[in-house]
Amino acid sequence: MPDPKAMNLRFPDPAQRAAIAAAAKQAGVSMQEYILSAAYDRATAVEQRFLEGFKASMARSGAAFAAEPSTVDADAEQRASEQEALRELAEQGRDHAA
Repeated sequence: MPDPKAMNLRFPDPAQRAAIAAAAKQAGVSMQEYILSAAYDRATAVEQRFLEGFKASMARSGAAFAAEPSTVDADAEQRASEQEALRELAEQGRDHAA
């Protein structure tokens, strides 16, 4: 019975298997370890690219929010009047429910 922890290393292309076997032998590791290391290296490289893009996006967003407030941004007076209007609507809703 095969070891349940072993990775199935079947390759449809014998040349691909030979190339990976040679690279693993040159690195002094098993084929399984070589393949897992390569997969890990590739995944962490993808993660690094994502994080770099995310940091650049955050920097652009931060710059946009740090810019002068626009007319869309509510001032304190406008926020207070909006909250008062919401309270009035809530009271009207309670009155209608009763």
